[in-house]
Amino acid sequence: CQPVPKPESRVEVCDLNPCPPRWKVTPAGPCSSSCGLGLAAQLVTCVQTLHGQEVLQEEHLCPVAEKPLTSVPCVIRTCSYEWSFSEWSECSTSCGNGIQTRQDFCLSSLTHKPVNPLFCRHFPKAVVVRGCSAGPCPEQEGTQSPGAELQPVTPATHLPTAAACTEHRHKDLDVPLSAGPQEQTKPSGGEEDTAKRSFLCVCGNLFLNATGIINMTGVESRDCTVAIGRPLREEISVTILESSLNCSAGEVLLFSGRMMWRTGCRKLPLSLINSRTNTLIVKQRVVLPGNGVILQYNSRTATKKYYQDCDQQLFGPQGEIVNPVQLPAEGQQAVCRTFITVAPRQRISIRALNTDLGPEGNHTHFNYILVRDVSTMKTVVFRGKQQFLWQSTGSQAEIEFHE
Repeated sequence: CQPVPKPESRVEVCDLNPCPPRWKVTPAGPCSSSCGLGLAAQLVTCVQTLHGQEVLQEEHLCPVAEKPLTSVPCVIRTCSYEWSFSEWSECSTSCGNGIQTRQDFCLSSLTHKPVNPLFCRHFPKAVVVRGCSAGPCPEQEGTQSPGAELQPVTPATHLPTAAACTEHRHKDLDVPLSAGPQEQTKPSGGEEDTAKRSFLCVCGNLFLNATGIINMTGVESRDCTVAIGRPLREEISVTILESSLNCSAGEVLLFSGRMMWRTGCRKLPLSLINSRTNTLIVKQRVVLPGNGVILQYNSRTATKKYYQDCDQQLFGPQGEIVNPVQLPAEGQQAVCRTFITVAPRQRISIRALNTDLGPEGNHTHFNYILVRDVSTMKTVVFRGKQQFLWQSTGSQAEIEFHE
């Protein structure tokens, strides 16, 4: 453009009307929390530009619906929490195998103080119970554990099928079952017929003998569940004698206990399953009628102690529980528990007849009763002098008495 004359520069006014009032936000202040989610305050004013200068105006002159927030969320850094543990307790036994326990705490890395355990729920937690050995116990005479005569023994030669449940209902099965060491008398006369009819209906039964054979073949329903129970201090082993399950059709056998869970279908015959505790639930899921398994179970003294000395096991249709069952040894911080196991076809109700956990029962972490539904693992806590009626969804429940 050099050969062309350059015009003179000019400035023309394009609009003489003032700009409308608008909201002005100052930079946000410091975050209210040093970690995690917090709030930061900010100053919001109504201003108007006049002749190139911002002039403060009344707030009603700015659009009310467009007013920014006076505080905004802020995160400086993510808060970190971690599990911490107390020292291990003394071994629960003076000889033989026992357990040690320790308490867990959720700590804030910022304050190094305990916080609500919910903050640590996404972090893995180390074990709080472990085995221990206090040396060999002196030999004692009579190693047979009490409670061997918990239910009339049916000869192993009788192997009725589970399908017989459709013929014999459960009206003859309301036989009181012992909670452990107490023995029951064997049936005689007409009671033997009742015991045989009870055995004919396998599905939904609770077996309390020290050993036995359970025939779960010929099931017409999809699920057939049986339970095996023994007194505390014992554990149960199961051997599959025969299996006609169709694995490709989805038929399967499930084993569940307080300390184990296992499923299987292929290579079941002669396989050995150990409950590791005194109860075991066996559920058979079949698709094709007529299929099933025949299993044999035995009980023996447990190789490792899985219970506290003040724990107790109940199998009966009714009973009374008093807390504490037995005061734990001083310094062990033991939690007294009551395990309730009934036939899989039955359910459990627990009614508080009298509760008095002390004047501090509603204000402290201790002095409460915890009831757990084993089938759903849902727990409910009762404190103070609260009266309650609790009902299970399954056939197993656990009660913890926290002193």
